[in-house]
Amino acid sequence: MTLKTELNDQELSRYSRQILMPEIDYAGQLTLTQSHVIIFGLGGLGSPASLYLAAAGVGTLTLVDFDEVDDSNLQRQIVHRENNIGQAKVESAKQNLTDLNHHININTISDKLNENDIMELVKKADAVLDCTDNFASRFALNRACYQAKVPLISGAAIRWEGQLSTYDFRNENSPCYQCLYAEDSGQELTCSQNGVLSPVVGMVGSMQAIEAIKALLNLPTLTGKLMIIDAYTMMIRTLNLKKDENCNHCS
Repeated sequence: MTLKTELNDQELSRYSRQILMPEIDYAGQLTLTQSHVIIFGLGGLGSPASLYLAAAGVGTLTLVDFDEVDDSNLQRQIVHRENNIGQAKVESAKQNLTDLNHHININTISDKLNENDIMELVKKADAVLDCTDNFASRFALNRACYQAKVPLISGAAIRWEGQLSTYDFRNENSPCYQCLYAEDSGQELTCSQNGVLSPVVGMVGSMQAIEAIKALLNLPTLTGKLMIIDAYTMMIRTLNLKKDENCNHCS
């Protein structure tokens, strides 16, 4: 794929509100169009994240998910539509994202990937979004992004609660996901068993998109911090997250 060297008139008009921002400007928008972001998981978090990254003009999105659209997904997975039920989530998302922005390139992977596959894929990315819902995938993405030195934007949501952090492995002082959670940290909660309010995953997924854009533009991110969202009380706390000197992965 040929790297874009300038924005055409249609893109200048489409992205004008972002170009007006001094932190982005023309050069930043061009950088976004030249960037490649991989989104693992096209569910509650990946849906809003993919919509906003596509709308913002990130030039290449690779969508990874092996699941199909079910009617119970539509309560919160807003990239999918009723007529996508039964379709592979990555194909459903690609169809609707292309309808949103035809200027970008969208790749899809609907296979279950092993750790070597994930590693090879992550090497091609400028940023990775972890929008999965299980610890095994999260730890695998953490290892791959750490090895490839690619920023990992990790989000999670359950019931009324969400959390968000960015692990920017371009910075040697960045903690990793395993500094926060040990691999034997216990039973994980799932939305299918515990429920989740639809806009909560929207909040976290949208924030993941913001963090990805900032990482691509080398703007300050949540690296070294953990954001905890309580949508029931509308309280947001940001905690310091230090690199664990005893982490058996990044230390």
